[in-house]
Formats: sequence, structure tokens, C-alpha cells
Amino acid sequence: MGFRFFLSKENGPQEEKPYGQGPARPVGIVNVDLRDGQQSLLATRVSTEEFVPILERMDQVGYQAIECWGGATFDACVRFLSEDPWERLRTFKAHFKKTPLRMLLRGQNLVGYQQYPDDVVEKFVELAAKNGIDIFEIFDGMNDVRNTEVAVRAAKKQGKKVAACLAVCQSPVHTAERYVEYAKEYAGLGADMIYLEDMAGMFRPNQIFELVTAMRKQLSIPIHFHGHCAGGMMDLEYWEAIRAGVATIDVATSALAWGTSLPPVETFASALKGTCFDPGFDLDLLKEINDYFLELRKKHSDTLSAFVGVDSGISQHQIPGGMMSNLESQLKEMKAENRMPEILEEVHRVRADMGYPPLATPFAQMVGSQATFNVLMGERYKILSKELKAYVGGKYGRSPGPISQELVQKAALTEPPVTQRPGALLEPGWEKGKTEAYGKGLAACEEDAMTYILFPAVAEPFLKRKRGLA
Repeated sequence: MGFRFFLSKENGPQEEKPYGQGPARPVGIVNVDLRDGQQSLLATRVSTEEFVPILERMDQVGYQAIECWGGATFDACVRFLSEDPWERLRTFKAHFKKTPLRMLLRGQNLVGYQQYPDDVVEKFVELAAKNGIDIFEIFDGMNDVRNTEVAVRAAKKQGKKVAACLAVCQSPVHTAERYVEYAKEYAGLGADMIYLEDMAGMFRPNQIFELVTAMRKQLSIPIHFHGHCAGGMMDLEYWEAIRAGVATIDVATSALAWGTSLPPVETFASALKGTCFDPGFDLDLLKEINDYFLELRKKHSDTLSAFVGVDSGISQHQIPGGMMSNLESQLKEMKAENRMPEILEEVHRVRADMGYPPLATPFAQMVGSQATFNVLMGERYKILSKELKAYVGGKYGRSPGPISQELVQKAALTEPPVTQRPGALLEPGWEKGKTEAYGKGLAACEEDAMTYILFPAVAEPFLKRKRGLA
């Protein structure tokens, strides 16, 4: 049983004209090179300095926005590049005079892997807005809208736009009707746009057409589409989403596209030329930008994703490319590569037991680790990670479907599961964390204090170096 979509005269293709003809409605294009493109293909290891020479040319393209921050970029700046992520954002803002900047925000998790107190979420959004973010793309890994409420309201308070993100996946509980209800909740919170993300490239083109059509019938706010190419169908998905009426799509420059990344801008700038969807981009300018990124890609060949070609089975196993490569790497280290087929089967069972969470951060890691434990230990749930126990206890939010009784019993919870918004149970953390950061001599500004609160273990040595204390 998979994603349930509906075919009818009302929401089937209506136009008798050739595709792409009719009144002009140019598709908005968002570029993700500085965040998701390099995160997907180059392990988020590109420095700010390497990006700077091409930023002003990118600003001339006419993108609706540039996604440049959030996701793993904040952590990578501090942990691997020894860069201040806030300074990176300010640098980008200084070079993009025309184009709004967008970030990916993991709801109550912000740019980390745990839930943070409400006052930390509010302060982070305030600082991100002050330093240059114009559009907040906000999501929760389980599509639990409650886990994004504080961030959405904080962004609106700062006068910024919100793209409310839904991770689209296939399961018995992920129906078109369910996604429409999620989207209505976000519209009620004041979201400016609904952002659909096919993170693994698992949907068939007709399914995306049906989902976008269903949403446009019941929502007055625009729909945005974002998808990754691993399944080999994303160019077709984008075309069907455009036909169905999405307002904007995400793309990468071709040097940072395809594989586990997104479709290339050049494809759509060319394919849509002369149609009513034409964004009107200069192909020569796009080539100039791509030439730069091709050289940058060569410099980072040591971190280039090994994924090549197409994973045609992705619509069945639904495992994103990043999760697949992590599993392969872990099994190789344990000299257990031959167990991969068993583990992939177990991934399906674990995900079903967990109520079908989308395989996005942090649930992809949670499901993959538990499936590996189950297979290698020779017994299901002999060991449960603390994260999975917290999930069963409701500390990550509401699971999309019911959690299996077997998993509930194995978790052996010592207290009743959390049923309210988990972030509401956390003690305020901003003033305490700021005092601690300043008390240790680590912070010279609120941004430094926030970095410390988000990632104390890796931020402390970084901030000491930044302040000349190490």
C-alpha cells in the first residue's frame, strides 16, 4: 500500500492547448548551490571564501531567492571549516544586493539535532533575520506542525516570509488528503507558501501532479516544489509540478546538480524558454557561473559524492541517497557490507514499527541505526538507542502513524509518553546559555552566545580560537 492519490475529471489535465502555452506565468526559480547543492554533493565543505568570487554574478540571474544557510551548513562551518556561520551569512548578504536570501530551519531543532527551548528558537530567528535571512523555510522531520509553531511565529514577528515545508513520502498513512490538512494548518499559522520536498526522488510524476492540484484547489497561498534526483524522475516531476501550477521550484547550477542533489537550472532555463513558464534567464550567464563551479568541484573531488547514475528502486525502498551512503560507509567499517540487503529490508520494518516517519534528519539516522543493530545483533530491538526510546516516548513529537506495540514494549518507558508539544516542556535556555558563554569568555556578541548554546562541545574550542584564547 503506497501513497494514495486521486484521479478524476476535475483534477486531471485540463488543457487542450500544447503544453506550456497560454497566459504568461513565469515559474519562480530558487538556487540552492550555497546550501543544498554543496551539502548533497560536496559534504558541505566549501568555504565562504571559495564562494565569494561568483556571488555577484549569481545575483544578476534573476533568482526568486538564494538558499544559502541553515541545514548542515551552520554545524559544518564551526565543526569542519573553523568559520563563523554568522559572518558567512553577513558576507552573503553584502554580495546579494537584488536577491532575497533563504535558510532551511529544522523547526524546534533549528540547525541542530535536538529540540531547543522556545526562547532559544525565538532568539535564533531574530538573529538570523538581523544578519540577512529574508525567507525561512521551516520544517519538522515528522511533519508535526506543532514543532514549527514557535519558529513560524517568530519569523512572522520579524517581518520575514515563511515557506512551510512538508516532507513528502509514501506510506499507508501519507495520503494526499493528509498533506492537504498539514498545509491548511500551516496556512492557519500564517505561512506565506507551502513547500513540498521529495527528499529522495521517490514519487512518480503523475503523483506530484495530483498532489499539487489537490493543494491548489483548497489553498490560496502558493505551492513550491523541491526534489532530489537520485530516483531519476525529478526532471519529469518538476515538469508535472509546473503544469499543475507550482509557483516556484528549487534548482542547482549543473556542476552541483544531479546525483543526490537537485535538477540543474540550465535544464529549466532552456526547456521553459518560449513557453508561458519561461523565467527569462540568460543562458550565457548561467554558463559562466557553471564554469566557476566546475573548477570548485574539482578542488573538492576528495569529498565529492560517490553516488552516480540512478537508483531506480528508490520508489520502493524510499531511502534517500545520503542515508544509503551512510549505511554503506558504516557497514564497510564493520566489514559487514554483505548484510546490506537484510538491513534494507529491516529499514522498512523499523520504519513501519515507528509509524512511518519520513526518512529525513534525524529520523533517517534513527531508523538506519536501529535496523543495523537489529540485523547484526540477530534479534530485533535487543538494543534500543536513547534517541529511539525518546521517539517512542513522544519527545520528538507526534508520529505520523501508530507505533507498534512490540516497539512500545521494548522501549520499556518509565513515564507516560509526551502528548503535548515537546518544546513546551523545555526550560528557557537563552539567558542561562548566554551568561555561561560570556562567563567563559567565549562570546563577544549574541551570535557567539547562540553558537555556543546550539553546539557547546564544538563551539567552545572554535570560539576560543576566534577570540585568541587558544
